[in-house]
Amino acid sequence: MCGIVGIVEYAAQEPSITEELLEGMSSLLAHRGPDDAGVWVSPSRRCGFGFRRLAIIDLTPAGHQPMSTPDGRFTIVFNGEIYNHAEIRQELEALGYRYRSRTDTETILYGYQQWGKDIFHRMHGMWAVAIWDEQSQELICARDRIGKKPLYWWHRDGRFLFASEIKALFQHPAVEREVEWEELPIYLCFSMTSHRRTLFRDVFKLPAAHLLHVDKRGNVTCERYWSPRYRPELQRISVADAQTEILRLLRQSVADRMMSDVPFGVFLSGGLDSSINVALMAELMDRPVETFTVGFRDLDRYNEHEYARQVSKLFGTNHHEILITDQDALPLLEEMVWHEDEPNGDPVCIPLYFLAQLTRSSGTTVIQVGEGSDEQFIGYPWMVREWRFAQTGWRYYHWLPQALRQALYIIAKPFFQQRGAYRALDYIRRAAAGDPLYWGGAVDIVPVYQELLFTRRWADAPTQTRSYARWLNESAASVIPHPSTLQQMMWLEFQHRLPELLLMRVDKITMAHSIEARVPFLDYRLVEFTLNLPDQVRMPDGKTPKLLLKKTAERILPKQIIYRKKQGFAAPVDEWMRTVWYDYAKRVILDSYFVRSGVFSRFAVQHLFYLHKQQRQRLGKSLYALLNLALWHRRFFNG
Repeated sequence: MCGIVGIVEYAAQEPSITEELLEGMSSLLAHRGPDDAGVWVSPSRRCGFGFRRLAIIDLTPAGHQPMSTPDGRFTIVFNGEIYNHAEIRQELEALGYRYRSRTDTETILYGYQQWGKDIFHRMHGMWAVAIWDEQSQELICARDRIGKKPLYWWHRDGRFLFASEIKALFQHPAVEREVEWEELPIYLCFSMTSHRRTLFRDVFKLPAAHLLHVDKRGNVTCERYWSPRYRPELQRISVADAQTEILRLLRQSVADRMMSDVPFGVFLSGGLDSSINVALMAELMDRPVETFTVGFRDLDRYNEHEYARQVSKLFGTNHHEILITDQDALPLLEEMVWHEDEPNGDPVCIPLYFLAQLTRSSGTTVIQVGEGSDEQFIGYPWMVREWRFAQTGWRYYHWLPQALRQALYIIAKPFFQQRGAYRALDYIRRAAAGDPLYWGGAVDIVPVYQELLFTRRWADAPTQTRSYARWLNESAASVIPHPSTLQQMMWLEFQHRLPELLLMRVDKITMAHSIEARVPFLDYRLVEFTLNLPDQVRMPDGKTPKLLLKKTAERILPKQIIYRKKQGFAAPVDEWMRTVWYDYAKRVILDSYFVRSGVFSRFAVQHLFYLHKQQRQRLGKSLYALLNLALWHRRFFNG
């Protein structure tokens, strides 16, 4: 894994790209690549790349980037891993290409020279990549199908910049720091910004499965290059056949992701997903698997290390553990904000930070993680709840005339507000307004509370959230004709929460410790298969989360591991925000720029603390999102 930066100047009379500028930008990404560094400026001086390397494949200097073709036409910077690069290499060598390294970078470079953009359809893996064509004076950038690796960009006044992390862009003197206010209500609701923009004005994300093209005139275009294949034949698949194919795809995925010239292991919670990773890795290894677990001292209900020890003993792993407290976590909040680039409202970043630190200190550089399983197999209880509600109460409620639904919302509103039940009230509001039911699994400060939180001059802000939720739901129909409710829910998660929250917390926090994280459950072939499964196969009994995967896992895991109560990888922010962090968090948020400048109502913030302190609502995660926002602004804007 690596860090990349780049500059293209297509309109400047005197191009100002220098090696020193590129070195300054890439220096802020040193944690992403401590093993090597490089800069390159094109002969035309219209393009420049910077690079920081974490050496995983071919540890020799032959893997140095930026890397150019022998004729100098194409130059690449690449962050990621291509698991089938050896197979593509064989094709290219048969066509006459001669390699100077064993890297996947060189395969992408020659593959682009041979096939153009089609190379991205051939690749299996994770990537953020940029390729400059000196002959046509054009730049192509690509992000992998699922969005495991980030790429940010900025474009103004004849200049285009990109980087693996936003902070590197701010090293360029032309880039100013401003808040993107239209993204603020989206962050507050979803714990993250949208899939295209960031909370910094004019700093954009390249969405998952998209290509970005900058032509010689400076025109920037962005297009989707991959969507999951629609496979109507899977509507007739049996549960038993689905289980067989899932296990085959997972075995292949885990085997592919064991490609490494450095030590690798598994984050092991003791839950189903990480235990599957351990079981399948153990099948393929002739030495113990390295496993890593984090827990919370004196908060046993958040701890899974006893289950992790059971799995470790079962498969004979070399197991490592760490226990942390609130006092360990609190001093790291501002450092994590810097690594996250923009606010990430998921408190799982806290234990993940310590887990990554433990892993790196053990000498392990590559780690397998379990993200993506719950989204495919409906593993979250709230997904099952909303799916079942969509078949019953939601459907019946929508039979009522909209005018009646709106009247019922007006009547219900004061009663729900009195109890502080704003999330429940927002479901009634959605029905009254004709908004979709499902908004994803990270909803925190919903529009009905944003109406209180934002002051009067910001009264229109919550409409951004509603518009974005509608778009997320509508996007599923572009992939699967007439998607079922479960398919729509799954694709919504893959469009937003998974790439922009969960995978970004994995990327940013593991890379803070120079660790590469790989995600077997997000092999695109498995995603295509599971997305096309009918509801009766994905949830055979119509009520049990993850039942299909659990039945599949019976072939490789004991039932006491598979069928234990789901606990989930979480941080105890409900307890901490009610007790040891209460005064600190309240002081930081109320003293934040957003309250002092009149964006947020002081009373509304205090009311959230009151509801949480009195245990009328569980709002620890919402308060964490506000705290993260306040610390982010203080770190990046000095305010």
